[in-house]
Amino acid sequence: MKKQLFLIVAAVMTFACCQAAQKVDEFTTKNGKKVTFTCIKHACIEINYNGTEIQIDPVGFGVQPTTDYNQFPKANIILITHEHKDHFDREAITCVRTPATSIYSNMAVYNMFRNSIPLKNGDSIVYAPDIKIEAVPAYNYTEGRTQYHPKGRDNGYILTLDGLRIYIAGDTEDIPEMEAIKDIDIAFLPCNQPFTMTVDQLVKAAKTIKPKVLFPYHYSQTPITQVIMKLAGSGIDVRIRDYQ
Repeated sequence: MKKQLFLIVAAVMTFACCQAAQKVDEFTTKNGKKVTFTCIKHACIEINYNGTEIQIDPVGFGVQPTTDYNQFPKANIILITHEHKDHFDREAITCVRTPATSIYSNMAVYNMFRNSIPLKNGDSIVYAPDIKIEAVPAYNYTEGRTQYHPKGRDNGYILTLDGLRIYIAGDTEDIPEMEAIKDIDIAFLPCNQPFTMTVDQLVKAAKTIKPKVLFPYHYSQTPITQVIMKLAGSGIDVRIRDYQ
């Protein structure tokens, strides 16, 4: 019990320290290739896999603090979960794209931004022999919230990099479709009201998916350290970064 309490306190202290600077987390694939995750903010994530640059929901000025995407490397892949302004920002996309960049989005974004490639829930793309992208459901089901993210409109993504499976949930609650999401190494799960999950819903989702590493993200003013306490002893490595 004392050891468990110590780990919780240490994790909370780590959370407090990482507010001052963006955090880079590094992983290694089954064939020894390096994958890094840079926390930008909110739902904005930079992933670099063995030199392939991937941007998730890049937003420059629509979410504070402002982000100058001209400071990032040009992207090979951009994933956009849906059309809300805290996820879809044309200017930020323009900063990191090149004519060769592959931009994948839901259909609603495609209807506004024809430079993207639309993916529906259940679609998948093999970008390269060692890079696969799957679009999965992301939606609200709770009464009074379904207008925020209607079922069938938005995407989450499962990104497989040389066997390393990464689940980026997008704006969603703990939907039944999560039961089918298996063998996840790293998960990004949202937690803010009333738009995505409560802390308890996130904990339930994490226990359903069973990722090895969990990054709560898109959490706004949620007391996110509660997730650490509620998942203590679950075997899930919960890492709090500045995804406010």
